[in-house]
Amino acid sequence: MTWHGPTFRISDGETIDGAWCLVWSKHDWLDEHFTEHLFVYADGRITRGRYEATDLAGLAKLLASGKIALDPPGASEWLAEPSKWESRSPERRTDESFLVEVADEIARLARRPTAADRCWDAVRRYQAEPTEERRAALREAYLAVPAHLRVYVLGDMDRQDRPLRILVTDLGEAVDGDGPVVTEEMHRHALKYFTDGDEGVERAEERQAVLYADDPTGTPQPPVVLHETTYPGGWPAKLGHFALRNDYDAPFTYVGQTYPTVVHAYWALSVAAPADHDRVRAAPTAREAQELGGLAARRADWSGVRLAVMAGLLRAKFDQHPELADLLLATGEGGISYTGFFEAPFWREAGARAGRNWMGRLLELVRSELRAG
Repeated sequence: MTWHGPTFRISDGETIDGAWCLVWSKHDWLDEHFTEHLFVYADGRITRGRYEATDLAGLAKLLASGKIALDPPGASEWLAEPSKWESRSPERRTDESFLVEVADEIARLARRPTAADRCWDAVRRYQAEPTEERRAALREAYLAVPAHLRVYVLGDMDRQDRPLRILVTDLGEAVDGDGPVVTEEMHRHALKYFTDGDEGVERAEERQAVLYADDPTGTPQPPVVLHETTYPGGWPAKLGHFALRNDYDAPFTYVGQTYPTVVHAYWALSVAAPADHDRVRAAPTAREAQELGGLAARRADWSGVRLAVMAGLLRAKFDQHPELADLLLATGEGGISYTGFFEAPFWREAGARAGRNWMGRLLELVRSELRAG
Protein backbone atom coordinates (compact mmCIF):
# COMPACT_ATOMS: atom_id res chain seq x y z
CA MET A 1 0.00 0.00 0.00
CA THR A 2 1.45 3.34 -1.05
CA TRP A 3 0.50 6.48 0.83
CA HIS A 4 0.39 9.76 -1.05
CA GLY A 5 0.46 13.32 0.18
CA PRO A 6 0.57 15.78 1.55
CA THR A 7 -3.08 16.75 1.65
CA PHE A 8 -5.17 18.48 4.31
CA ARG A 9 -8.60 19.66 5.30
CA ILE A 10 -9.73 22.72 7.25
CA SER A 11 -11.71 22.21 10.46
CA ASP A 12 -12.73 25.23 12.58
CA GLY A 13 -10.01 27.24 10.90
CA GLU A 14 -7.34 24.64 11.72
CA THR A 15 -5.35 22.81 9.06
CA ILE A 16 -5.46 19.05 9.62
CA ASP A 17 -2.70 17.15 7.81
CA GLY A 18 -3.69 14.10 5.81
CA ALA A 19 -2.60 11.41 3.38
CA TRP A 20 -4.40 9.05 1.02
CA CYS A 21 -4.14 5.68 -0.68
CA LEU A 22 -6.22 3.68 -3.14
CA VAL A 23 -8.67 0.95 -2.14
CA TRP A 24 -11.37 -1.02 -3.94
CA SER A 25 -14.96 -0.02 -3.17
CA LYS A 26 -18.00 -2.16 -3.90
CA HIS A 27 -20.78 -0.48 -5.86
CA ASP A 28 -23.93 0.02 -3.78
CA TRP A 29 -26.25 -1.65 -6.34
CA LEU A 30 -24.05 -3.51 -8.77
CA ASP A 31 -21.76 -6.43 -8.11
CA GLU A 32 -18.77 -4.39 -9.23
CA HIS A 33 -15.75 -2.79 -7.61
CA PHE A 34 -14.00 0.46 -8.47
CA THR A 35 -10.88 2.21 -7.16
CA GLU A 36 -11.41 4.98 -4.66
CA HIS A 37 -9.31 7.30 -2.54
CA LEU A 38 -9.12 6.53 1.17
CA PHE A 39 -8.16 9.69 3.09
CA VAL A 40 -6.83 9.62 6.65
CA TYR A 41 -6.13 12.66 8.80
CA ALA A 42 -4.07 13.50 11.85
CA ASP A 43 -7.16 13.75 14.07
CA GLY A 44 -8.24 10.19 13.21
CA ARG A 45 -10.90 11.09 10.66
CA ILE A 46 -11.13 8.71 7.69
CA THR A 47 -13.10 9.30 4.49
CA ARG A 48 -13.44 7.38 1.26
CA GLY A 49 -14.12 9.40 -1.85
CA ARG A 50 -17.20 11.57 -1.34
CA TYR A 51 -18.73 9.39 1.37
CA GLU A 52 -19.28 10.38 4.98
CA ALA A 53 -16.44 10.37 7.49
CA THR A 54 -15.63 7.46 9.76
CA ASP A 55 -12.82 6.30 12.05
CA LEU A 56 -10.72 3.18 12.56
CA ALA A 57 -13.62 1.22 14.01
CA GLY A 58 -15.82 2.27 11.09
CA LEU A 59 -13.11 1.33 8.62
CA ALA A 60 -12.89 -2.12 10.22
CA LYS A 61 -16.63 -2.58 9.65
CA LEU A 62 -16.33 -1.48 6.01
CA LEU A 63 -13.57 -4.02 5.45
CA ALA A 64 -15.47 -6.78 7.21
CA SER A 65 -18.62 -6.08 5.19
CA GLY A 66 -16.77 -6.15 1.90
CA LYS A 67 -17.70 -2.57 1.02
CA ILE A 68 -13.96 -1.86 0.90
CA ALA A 69 -11.37 -4.36 -0.33
CA LEU A 70 -7.59 -4.11 -0.40
CA ASP A 71 -7.18 -6.14 -3.59
CA PRO A 72 -9.17 -6.13 -6.83
CA PRO A 73 -11.82 -8.82 -7.27
CA GLY A 74 -10.40 -11.91 -8.91
CA ALA A 75 -6.86 -11.20 -7.75
CA SER A 76 -4.66 -14.27 -7.69
CA GLU A 77 -4.76 -16.20 -4.47
CA TRP A 78 -1.93 -15.66 -2.02
CA LEU A 79 0.45 -18.61 -2.04
CA ALA A 80 2.55 -19.05 1.06
CA GLU A 81 6.22 -19.64 0.31
CA PRO A 82 7.76 -22.99 1.36
CA SER A 83 10.10 -21.43 3.92
CA LYS A 84 9.26 -18.33 5.90
CA TRP A 85 12.91 -17.92 6.97
CA GLU A 86 14.26 -18.04 3.42
CA SER A 87 11.46 -15.93 1.94
CA ARG A 88 12.37 -12.48 0.64
CA SER A 89 8.76 -11.36 0.37
CA PRO A 90 6.72 -9.52 2.99
CA GLU A 91 3.92 -11.31 4.75
CA ARG A 92 0.47 -11.11 3.27
CA ARG A 93 -1.39 -7.87 3.92
CA THR A 94 -4.63 -8.62 5.72
CA ASP A 95 -7.50 -6.43 6.84
CA GLU A 96 -6.13 -6.58 10.38
CA SER A 97 -2.58 -5.58 9.42
CA PHE A 98 -3.93 -2.83 7.16
CA LEU A 99 -5.88 -1.35 10.07
CA VAL A 100 -2.64 -1.26 12.07
CA GLU A 101 -0.95 0.45 9.12
CA VAL A 102 -3.72 3.06 8.96
CA ALA A 103 -3.38 3.68 12.71
CA ASP A 104 0.35 4.18 12.17
CA GLU A 105 -0.26 6.63 9.33
CA ILE A 106 -2.59 8.65 11.55
CA ALA A 107 0.07 8.67 14.28
CA ARG A 108 2.71 9.83 11.79
CA LEU A 109 0.47 12.67 10.59
CA ALA A 110 -0.15 13.67 14.21
CA ARG A 111 3.61 13.57 14.84
CA ARG A 112 3.27 10.76 17.35
CA PRO A 113 5.46 7.63 17.51
CA THR A 114 4.51 4.86 15.09
CA ALA A 115 4.91 1.14 15.70
CA ALA A 116 8.22 1.25 13.81
CA ASP A 117 9.41 4.11 16.04
CA ARG A 118 8.51 2.14 19.16
CA CYS A 119 10.30 -0.90 17.76
CA TRP A 120 13.49 1.13 17.26
CA ASP A 121 13.16 2.52 20.78
CA ALA A 122 12.97 -1.05 22.09
CA VAL A 123 16.09 -1.92 20.09
CA ARG A 124 17.98 0.99 21.71
CA ARG A 125 16.87 -0.03 25.19
CA TYR A 126 17.97 -3.61 24.57
CA GLN A 127 21.32 -2.39 23.24
CA ALA A 128 21.85 -0.35 26.40
CA GLU A 129 20.94 -3.27 28.67
CA PRO A 130 20.50 -6.67 26.93
CA THR A 131 18.32 -8.36 29.53
CA GLU A 132 15.62 -10.96 28.95
CA GLU A 133 13.00 -8.50 30.13
CA ARG A 134 14.05 -5.97 27.51
CA ARG A 135 14.28 -8.65 24.84
CA ALA A 136 10.69 -9.62 25.61
CA ALA A 137 9.72 -5.95 25.26
CA LEU A 138 11.55 -5.88 21.92
CA ARG A 139 9.59 -8.92 20.74
CA GLU A 140 6.33 -7.23 21.69
CA ALA A 141 7.30 -4.00 19.89
CA TYR A 142 8.42 -5.90 16.78
CA LEU A 143 5.19 -7.89 16.58
CA ALA A 144 3.22 -4.64 16.91
CA VAL A 145 4.58 -3.51 13.52
CA PRO A 146 2.07 -4.31 10.73
CA ALA A 147 2.97 -7.83 9.63
CA HIS A 148 3.27 -6.95 5.94
CA LEU A 149 5.67 -4.10 6.76
CA ARG A 150 8.05 -5.87 9.14
CA VAL A 151 10.59 -6.73 6.44
CA TYR A 152 11.04 -2.99 5.86
CA VAL A 153 11.33 -1.84 9.47
CA LEU A 154 15.15 -1.77 9.49
CA GLY A 155 15.45 -0.19 6.05
CA ASP A 156 17.94 -2.88 5.00
CA MET A 157 17.32 -4.37 1.56
CA ASP A 158 19.86 -7.15 2.11
CA ARG A 159 19.25 -8.36 5.66
CA GLN A 160 15.65 -7.11 5.83
CA ASP A 161 14.34 -7.78 9.37
CA ARG A 162 16.32 -10.98 10.00
CA PRO A 163 18.46 -9.53 12.83
CA LEU A 164 15.27 -8.64 14.68
CA ARG A 165 13.70 -12.02 14.01
CA ILE A 166 16.79 -13.69 15.48
CA LEU A 167 16.82 -11.45 18.56
CA VAL A 168 13.16 -12.01 19.39
CA THR A 169 13.48 -15.80 19.09
CA ASP A 170 14.33 -17.66 22.32
CA LEU A 171 17.49 -19.73 22.62
CA GLY A 172 17.07 -23.25 21.29
CA GLU A 173 14.10 -22.35 19.07
CA ALA A 174 14.08 -22.21 15.27
CA VAL A 175 13.64 -18.74 13.80
CA ASP A 176 10.22 -18.54 12.09
CA GLY A 177 9.74 -22.21 12.86
CA ASP A 178 11.78 -23.40 9.88
CA GLY A 179 14.98 -21.36 10.18
CA PRO A 180 18.20 -21.91 12.11
CA VAL A 181 18.09 -22.79 15.78
CA VAL A 182 19.05 -19.73 17.79
CA THR A 183 22.21 -19.77 19.89
CA GLU A 184 23.82 -17.20 22.17
CA GLU A 185 26.37 -16.50 19.45
CA MET A 186 23.54 -15.72 16.99
CA HIS A 187 22.07 -13.29 19.52
CA ARG A 188 25.47 -11.60 19.89
CA HIS A 189 25.89 -11.31 16.11
CA ALA A 190 22.39 -9.88 15.74
CA LEU A 191 23.07 -7.33 18.46
CA LYS A 192 26.40 -6.46 16.81
CA TYR A 193 24.45 -5.72 13.62
CA PHE A 194 22.86 -2.73 15.35
CA THR A 195 26.13 -1.62 16.94
CA ASP A 196 27.88 -1.72 13.58
CA GLY A 197 24.98 0.20 12.06
CA ASP A 198 25.26 2.92 14.69
CA GLU A 199 28.98 3.24 14.04
CA GLY A 200 28.33 3.45 10.30
CA VAL A 201 25.80 6.23 10.87
CA GLU A 202 28.30 8.12 13.02
CA ARG A 203 30.95 7.85 10.29
CA ALA A 204 28.45 9.01 7.68
CA GLU A 205 27.46 11.98 9.84
CA GLU A 206 31.13 12.91 10.27
CA ARG A 207 31.65 12.77 6.50
CA GLN A 208 28.51 14.83 6.01
CA ALA A 209 29.72 17.41 8.54
CA VAL A 210 33.03 17.77 6.67
CA LEU A 211 31.29 17.92 3.30
CA TYR A 212 29.01 20.76 4.42
CA ALA A 213 31.40 22.42 6.86
CA ASP A 214 31.41 25.69 4.90
CA ASP A 215 27.67 25.87 4.24
CA PRO A 216 26.00 29.16 5.19
CA THR A 217 24.44 29.18 8.64
CA GLY A 218 21.39 30.93 9.98
CA THR A 219 18.11 31.72 8.28
CA PRO A 220 18.47 31.93 4.49
CA GLN A 221 18.02 35.42 3.05
CA PRO A 222 15.39 35.75 0.32
CA PRO A 223 16.79 36.45 -3.15
CA VAL A 224 17.21 39.98 -4.43
CA VAL A 225 15.40 40.38 -7.75
CA LEU A 226 16.83 42.93 -10.18
CA HIS A 227 13.86 43.75 -12.37
CA GLU A 228 14.28 45.34 -15.76
CA THR A 229 12.92 48.89 -15.41
CA THR A 230 12.46 51.79 -17.83
CA TYR A 231 12.68 55.43 -16.77
CA PRO A 232 11.65 57.64 -19.76
CA GLY A 233 12.33 60.80 -17.76
CA GLY A 234 15.84 59.73 -16.73
CA TRP A 235 17.29 57.79 -13.84
CA PRO A 236 15.92 58.64 -10.36
CA ALA A 237 18.17 60.74 -8.14
CA LYS A 238 17.98 58.20 -5.33
CA LEU A 239 19.86 55.02 -6.12
CA GLY A 240 17.96 51.76 -6.11
CA HIS A 241 18.49 48.23 -7.34
CA PHE A 242 18.08 49.50 -10.90
CA ALA A 243 21.63 50.90 -10.62
CA LEU A 244 23.01 47.37 -10.31
CA ARG A 245 21.76 46.44 -13.76
CA ASN A 246 24.01 46.54 -16.80
CA ASP A 247 22.13 49.31 -18.61
CA TYR A 248 22.57 51.86 -15.80
CA ASP A 249 24.63 54.90 -16.86
CA ALA A 250 27.84 54.52 -14.87
CA PRO A 251 30.84 55.26 -17.16
CA PHE A 252 33.94 53.23 -16.35
CA THR A 253 37.29 52.39 -17.87
CA TYR A 254 38.19 48.84 -18.88
CA VAL A 255 41.51 47.91 -20.56
CA GLY A 256 42.20 51.54 -21.48
CA GLN A 257 38.76 52.24 -23.00
CA THR A 258 35.85 54.11 -21.41
CA TYR A 259 32.31 52.77 -21.80
CA PRO A 260 28.99 54.42 -20.81
CA THR A 261 27.44 51.19 -19.44
CA VAL A 262 28.26 47.53 -19.00
CA VAL A 263 25.95 46.80 -21.96
CA HIS A 264 28.04 49.09 -24.20
CA ALA A 265 31.27 47.44 -23.08
CA TYR A 266 30.02 43.86 -23.38
CA TRP A 267 28.70 44.18 -26.92
CA ALA A 268 31.59 46.37 -28.09
CA LEU A 269 34.10 43.79 -26.89
CA SER A 270 32.12 40.95 -28.50
CA VAL A 271 32.52 42.14 -32.08
CA ALA A 272 35.33 41.15 -34.41
CA ALA A 273 35.98 44.42 -36.30
CA PRO A 274 37.51 47.46 -34.54
CA ALA A 275 35.17 49.77 -36.45
CA ASP A 276 32.14 47.89 -35.07
CA HIS A 277 33.63 48.15 -31.59
CA ASP A 278 33.77 51.93 -31.84
CA ARG A 279 30.24 52.18 -33.27
CA VAL A 280 28.81 50.09 -30.43
CA ARG A 281 30.71 52.02 -27.77
CA ALA A 282 29.39 55.32 -29.14
CA ALA A 283 25.75 54.23 -29.28
CA PRO A 284 23.39 56.76 -27.63
CA THR A 285 21.71 54.18 -25.38
CA ALA A 286 22.39 50.74 -23.96
CA ARG A 287 19.54 49.27 -26.03
CA GLU A 288 21.02 50.64 -29.27
CA ALA A 289 24.44 49.34 -28.28
CA GLN A 290 22.97 45.87 -27.87
CA GLU A 291 21.21 46.04 -31.23
CA LEU A 292 24.35 47.19 -33.04
CA GLY A 293 26.54 44.62 -31.34
CA GLY A 294 24.05 41.82 -31.90
CA LEU A 295 23.98 42.47 -35.66
CA ALA A 296 27.77 42.70 -36.06
CA ALA A 297 30.12 39.76 -36.66
CA ARG A 298 31.19 38.10 -33.42
CA ARG A 299 34.72 37.33 -32.23
CA ALA A 300 35.59 33.70 -32.91
CA ASP A 301 36.49 33.02 -29.27
CA TRP A 302 33.60 34.93 -27.73
CA SER A 303 31.58 32.01 -26.36
CA GLY A 304 34.63 30.80 -24.47
CA VAL A 305 35.66 34.14 -22.95
CA ARG A 306 32.39 36.02 -22.44
CA LEU A 307 32.01 35.01 -18.79
CA ALA A 308 35.50 36.24 -17.95
CA VAL A 309 34.90 39.49 -19.85
CA MET A 310 31.60 40.13 -18.08
CA ALA A 311 33.19 39.44 -14.69
CA GLY A 312 35.95 41.94 -15.53
CA LEU A 313 33.42 44.57 -16.60
CA LEU A 314 31.44 44.23 -13.39
CA ARG A 315 34.60 44.47 -11.29
CA ALA A 316 35.58 47.65 -13.11
CA LYS A 317 32.12 49.20 -12.73
CA PHE A 318 31.88 48.61 -8.99
CA ASP A 319 35.55 49.38 -8.28
CA GLN A 320 35.21 52.77 -9.98
CA HIS A 321 31.82 53.64 -8.44
CA PRO A 322 32.02 53.21 -4.64
CA GLU A 323 28.39 54.26 -4.19
CA LEU A 324 27.30 51.38 -6.46
CA ALA A 325 29.61 48.99 -4.60
CA ASP A 326 27.88 49.98 -1.34
CA LEU A 327 24.51 49.38 -3.00
CA LEU A 328 25.61 45.90 -4.08
CA LEU A 329 26.99 45.08 -0.63
CA ALA A 330 23.69 46.18 0.92
CA THR A 331 21.94 43.25 -0.81
CA GLY A 332 23.38 41.02 1.91
CA GLU A 333 24.14 37.36 1.24
CA GLY A 334 21.00 36.22 -0.54
CA GLY A 335 20.92 35.09 -4.13
CA ILE A 336 20.55 37.66 -6.89
CA SER A 337 17.98 37.02 -9.60
CA TYR A 338 18.60 39.03 -12.75
CA THR A 339 15.38 39.24 -14.77
CA GLY A 340 14.38 40.93 -18.00
CA PHE A 341 13.36 40.46 -21.61
CA PHE A 342 16.25 41.82 -23.66
CA GLU A 343 19.09 39.59 -22.43
CA ALA A 344 19.58 36.00 -23.51
CA PRO A 345 18.39 33.32 -21.04
CA PHE A 346 22.08 32.52 -20.52
CA TRP A 347 22.36 35.75 -18.53
CA ARG A 348 18.97 36.14 -16.88
CA GLU A 349 16.44 34.32 -14.77
CA ALA A 350 13.62 33.08 -16.97
CA GLY A 351 11.36 31.07 -14.70
CA ALA A 352 11.71 27.72 -13.00
CA ARG A 353 12.64 25.78 -16.15
CA ALA A 354 14.60 28.31 -18.17
CA GLY A 355 17.42 30.79 -17.81
CA ARG A 356 20.84 30.27 -16.25
CA ASN A 357 21.03 33.61 -14.41
CA TRP A 358 24.77 34.06 -15.00
CA MET A 359 24.43 37.81 -14.42
CA GLY A 360 23.01 37.16 -10.98
CA ARG A 361 25.78 34.69 -10.20
CA LEU A 362 28.53 37.08 -11.32
CA LEU A 363 27.02 39.90 -9.26
CA GLU A 364 27.12 37.58 -6.24
CA LEU A 365 30.80 36.83 -7.01
CA VAL A 366 31.72 40.50 -7.27
CA ARG A 367 29.76 41.22 -4.08
CA SER A 368 31.78 38.54 -2.28
CA GLU A 369 35.04 39.99 -3.63
CA LEU A 370 34.05 43.48 -2.48
CA ARG A 371 33.27 42.16 0.98
CA ALA A 372 36.55 40.24 1.13
CA GLY A 373 38.51 43.27 -0.04
